[in-house]
Amino acid sequence: MTSLTEQVAGLADASATTLLRFATAGSVDDGKSTLVGRLLHDSKSVLTDQMEAVEAVSAQRGQDAPDLALLTDGLRAEREQGITIDVAYRYFATARRRFILADTPGHVQYTRNMVTGASTADLAVVLVDARNGVIEQTRRHAAVAALLRVPHVVLAVNKMDLVGYQESVFAAIAEEFTAYAASLGVTGVVAIPISALAGDNVVEPSSRMDWYGGPTLLEHLETVPVGSDPGGQPARFPVQYVIRPQSPEYRDYRGYAGQLASGVLRVGDSVTVLPSGHTTTVAAIDALGRESDVAWAPQSVTLRLADDIDISRGDLIAGGGPAPVPTRDIEADVCHLNDRPLHIGAKVLLKHTTRTVRAVVTDIAYRIDIGTLEQRSGAQGLKSNDIGRVVLRTAEPVALDRYTGNRRTGSFLLIDPADGATLTAGMAGEAFSAGATVSARATPDASDSYDASPSSEENGWV
Repeated sequence: MTSLTEQVAGLADASATTLLRFATAGSVDDGKSTLVGRLLHDSKSVLTDQMEAVEAVSAQRGQDAPDLALLTDGLRAEREQGITIDVAYRYFATARRRFILADTPGHVQYTRNMVTGASTADLAVVLVDARNGVIEQTRRHAAVAALLRVPHVVLAVNKMDLVGYQESVFAAIAEEFTAYAASLGVTGVVAIPISALAGDNVVEPSSRMDWYGGPTLLEHLETVPVGSDPGGQPARFPVQYVIRPQSPEYRDYRGYAGQLASGVLRVGDSVTVLPSGHTTTVAAIDALGRESDVAWAPQSVTLRLADDIDISRGDLIAGGGPAPVPTRDIEADVCHLNDRPLHIGAKVLLKHTTRTVRAVVTDIAYRIDIGTLEQRSGAQGLKSNDIGRVVLRTAEPVALDRYTGNRRTGSFLLIDPADGATLTAGMAGEAFSAGATVSARATPDASDSYDASPSSEENGWV
């Protein structure tokens, strides 16, 4: 009988290559779209008709060479303004690995879109213009990567051709960024000097930077470790749908369908159903119309349990160790995504995996100053792109893991109940490390001018 590790390895062999999800981030005019275009072009991942379209548009603009940035700036507004607005997803592959690339906007106004692109990323590429060095937007991108606990961070120092390919320029930027990232709790940053326009160290090594002995960007993307042992995390199975066939021959069938968010479940395993706290065992696992003895993340399966328990969509089936304790009081680090401010007393919907409950913002503990990493207390609200810590009170218990231990079941969204708009992305527990910063409520935030709403509990919301 093969082990779980051998089974997972077999699936990897069957697909020939592993998958890396990565996101790119950089300030306006750092050359991020050009870098992505160069990466696609030089790795031979661009179709002939796409390249012909880029060449035609470039010629209309009077450019001598194809503008590779057009391969990713697909919206008309993006091409007209020369900036990236929306997250652009690109799929490509080499002989060694398959890739899903999320090209996120660089403009400050669209920093929130990086949260979307990086939320599921295994790696983040933060681009810096060698002429400008580390700027506030660079720090903001590093903070978002730290907040989302992206496992790997690459610093790509671009436009080295415009600084004479000087090693000293690259070294100074790499040292500054690495120190800042370390203060956020991000270690092991890989710095690569590149010129996206000329193609230096993107796919092919540069002969003009012989002082650099590290990998090219593509080489690093192909070789960086991805994935983890599914047995290394406790099992978490959010119930998406309860299956009760109406036909007489299946009248005794009751299954719970969903995607295993983490860990491994086997037939006979003891599990706890949350938030009720009832315990039972896994009686059977149905996958792709067949019974299986084992399931591992991120498989979509149907579980059958030994006991008849009241379970519905939004419940969490937990196994493989201590289960999270359901709670109505949540403290979490957040990045606010909406143009409408999030203020104390706001009534929201909290969406955690397949469960959505009503909630109230009872406090905003602090807002992070991106430039200094100080925790600014006294904030009555969070504006778009702000990072801070909030305290929530929910109408029903929610079984959250710490985000540091489980990105899937430690994260949630805050939603406007009036129109369904996404307001805030949240990470439960101590997800954000700001190093030796000022303690919470030590530095009053005088910049906020929001009016606190009356207590929502008085209004009967929770």
